[in-house]
Amino acid sequence: MVAGVQILSKSASQAQVEVLTDGALEFVAALHRTFEPTRQTLLAAREEAQRRLDSGVSLQFPEETAVIRADPTWLCAPPAPGLEDRRVEITGPTERKMVVNALNSGAKTFMADFEDSNAPTFANLLNGQINLRDAIRRQIDFEIGGKKYKLSENPAVLIVRPRGWHLDEPRVTVDNAPVSGSIFDFALYFYHNAHELVKRGSGPYFYLPKMEHYKEARLWNDIFLFAQSYVGLPHNTVRATVLIETLPAAFQMEEILFELRNHSSGLNCGRWDYIFSFIKRRRADRSAVLPDRKDVTMTVGFMDAYVRLLIKTCHRRKVAAMGGMAAQIPIKGDPKANDIAMAKVRADKLREVTYGHDGTWIAHPLINEIARSVFDQHMLGPNQYHVLREEFQVVASDLVNPNVPGKVTATGVRENTATVLAYCAAWLGGNGCVPLNFLMEDAATAEIARVQIWQWVHYATRTDTGEVITVEYVDKLTDEVTPEIKKLVPAAKEEHIKLVAQYLKKQIRREWPSEFLTSDFMPYLAAADGVGAKWHKSAL
Repeated sequence: MVAGVQILSKSASQAQVEVLTDGALEFVAALHRTFEPTRQTLLAAREEAQRRLDSGVSLQFPEETAVIRADPTWLCAPPAPGLEDRRVEITGPTERKMVVNALNSGAKTFMADFEDSNAPTFANLLNGQINLRDAIRRQIDFEIGGKKYKLSENPAVLIVRPRGWHLDEPRVTVDNAPVSGSIFDFALYFYHNAHELVKRGSGPYFYLPKMEHYKEARLWNDIFLFAQSYVGLPHNTVRATVLIETLPAAFQMEEILFELRNHSSGLNCGRWDYIFSFIKRRRADRSAVLPDRKDVTMTVGFMDAYVRLLIKTCHRRKVAAMGGMAAQIPIKGDPKANDIAMAKVRADKLREVTYGHDGTWIAHPLINEIARSVFDQHMLGPNQYHVLREEFQVVASDLVNPNVPGKVTATGVRENTATVLAYCAAWLGGNGCVPLNFLMEDAATAEIARVQIWQWVHYATRTDTGEVITVEYVDKLTDEVTPEIKKLVPAAKEEHIKLVAQYLKKQIRREWPSEFLTSDFMPYLAAADGVGAKWHKSAL
């Protein structure tokens, strides 16, 4: 019964009672009332920035912050306890079994995800908070189906990723307005666990997704200062790693670090979302049409430039430059195929460590040994902050270079269509982390697939066999692929598969693709949780 706060979900649960305490909700409300106007202003600024890009204005390094980039004297905070060595980080949703397995995986850290690998049903969000709370207090052990899950004596260091600034949390309102998904996820975790984490020799550590401007990093920093004062923790206790996974953010890496510098623990190459953002932000540029998703690798021009700039920037400011995700998962029953897949993992990790990355991401515990062995061989110390890479010279045109060798193929269009249908159908059913074709797919890869299909239709792209990709082409393909989705995602409901097929057909007819599929489909999760229609809008 906190003044001005409403919980709109009709499904009462023990998790709600344990997590949504009066104290926690008062904290959520305080954050919302203090920072929501700024969030809305920054989201409106994104729209204005997109209008400028659509009109032909090119992305550049900001003139107003040139002095920050030129000043060699400022540095970020030293690594907090447990973050000195991050050579392998495992990521995944906050489901209880996943939390135990990830913390026991042998990876240095575990990025517990409320964002792209999590379908944000209210139950998933609240149960995830319970699971992290229990893991921190070493109370997460459980048994299911005769199998025991027990936390090891030396688990990975916990880092939490809240949702991005763009997502509302429609099941919780303050003063009749939905709260930010970012604030909701951050607030519950911080309020319940910050002091306990510090007491146990760690701290409240975060990954911050999908920012597009250094002022969005400033907002997070202001929230950290507010939150630490609110619960009585010293300032600079929080640490945050920012995912550079939008094209505009690549032009503001120095500024993002500067805004967070006393709370910063580095930057990460969020490669899949970065490709998605490259297409989306350059939607009005015919020259930015990309080939099949598999051809857009880390070695192509604009991706390589972004990696080199990130490593150089981070090491100049003495923080971690984290590498990207190895999405491969072991292939059982086919040793030859598994060897090929694992060789790709080794090659990817070797590229990262020899470039100068201080660590990398994996999606499956069995990949840890491969990634760890590569970094152990080539990174003898806890990190590579001393590898300054001053020879890496990156200019603005390098970051937007659309020249990518490869072709658009009928197979590529079909695979993208299947990925959108399968992933989104699973997401609507409450699963945000889906194995497809021996890759662990999350919202980012589905987003690439969605905007690529839109891009190919919008610019009447031809496949390598000469077929023009039209709305009719994609409609027919969608109808062909839809019956196959149950084989890819057996748990998916037919109603969800049909809904996503309708959604895709409407997306390719839009003048511009919508900003995020998760925003589009969030109303369906809200409705399933019993939230009335006045609090959300339909995606279709």
